Amino acid sequence: MTQAEPVTFSTVRENYFDPPAWTQEVREKEPITRMRFADGHLGWLVTGYSAARAVLSDPRFSARGELKHQPVPRAATMERTPAAPPGMFIQHDDPEHQRYRKLLTGQFTVRRMRLLTEWIEKTTHEHLDAMEALGSPADLFEHFALPLPSLVICELLGVPYADREQFQRDTAIWSSFGRSTEEVTGAWASLGAYLHRLVLLKRAEPADDILSGLVAADPTLTDEELTSIAFLLLVAGHETTANQIGLGLLALFENPAQLAALRADRSLVDGAVEELLRYLSIVHHGPTRAALEDAEIEGTAVKAGEVVMVSLAAANRDPRKFADPERLDITRAATGHLAFGHGIHQCLGQQLSRIELRVGLNALLDRFPGLRPAVPAREIPLRHDMQVYGVYELPVAW
Repeated sequence: MTQAEPVTFSTVRENYFDPPAWTQEVREKEPITRMRFADGHLGWLVTGYSAARAVLSDPRFSARGELKHQPVPRAATMERTPAAPPGMFIQHDDPEHQRYRKLLTGQFTVRRMRLLTEWIEKTTHEHLDAMEALGSPADLFEHFALPLPSLVICELLGVPYADREQFQRDTAIWSSFGRSTEEVTGAWASLGAYLHRLVLLKRAEPADDILSGLVAADPTLTDEELTSIAFLLLVAGHETTANQIGLGLLALFENPAQLAALRADRSLVDGAVEELLRYLSIVHHGPTRAALEDAEIEGTAVKAGEVVMVSLAAANRDPRKFADPERLDITRAATGHLAFGHGIHQCLGQQLSRIELRVGLNALLDRFPGLRPAVPAREIPLRHDMQVYGVYELPVAW
């Protein structure tokens, strides 16, 4: 098969909610196509749904960081990912990955999720009280979408919420495209030092949180391992959910018939959450994997050493899986979407994220039946320059 000119990945989306148009054009031709990575490495881009599942579930494709190449430019000296430190389990293969994941799964108990759900409901209403007191209009992202997941992850890890400005700032710098090497490495070091101090605190003064639970469950875990685990949970636990809430509300505002249906029948909320996850797929460039040996994906030969990037956003719009995928439809059976990934590295905190989204959406519609955007959608700044897509602000009125 003759391959077309390799594509170069861009995070710019022409439409607020759709993947970049070129990824959909590529998918219509082939589910996997040649791609040139930021450092010139010639690898592959997966845009088809079944091809994405195949790569993410195949042990011949490694998640190890030192084998990967960056799909888009970051800091000048960071096109290649260094070997992951101990505990950075999303960049480990089994059996190391399984060891950490099993320990963490044991911390997401039914009891903890029940207590967290009650706590999330209470905290949600407190933040809506505060936003209502500010008066209309208000920035829903600043006063609700961002603080709610930040509070949840602080509660889960035992992080003082008063420290949120530091970790939000460091996370934003570390997650940005186009920052200098000094800025990115400085943010990494700052966040790592903060979390290391937290680990030492949990060893000395254990409490009812995940870090303390991990220390108790496996006393052999080192400070470095615990710091890496805390880093992953902190970064993934607030950035993604905050932007899913913000962009999800904007998508409903821009689809008034869907919003009206949800307001009229609140039993649709679970389906609405799944459909918004599928429809938006807010991670710009999805997981990357390195082929450990020659493999064939959907008829395409991938050579050992080549890196494959999966576009979750494009795969979730594959018409071979979802009928009329460009349309937001909260009555659709969107289960099976890849917003949380697939395979052994599928997002560990996905159920917690679903709880936050469901509780937040229900509470917003209950409290503000007339909630609406305060400015035209085209005036809302979008996060094209961040690893996680979403909004920088969301002015609303009621």
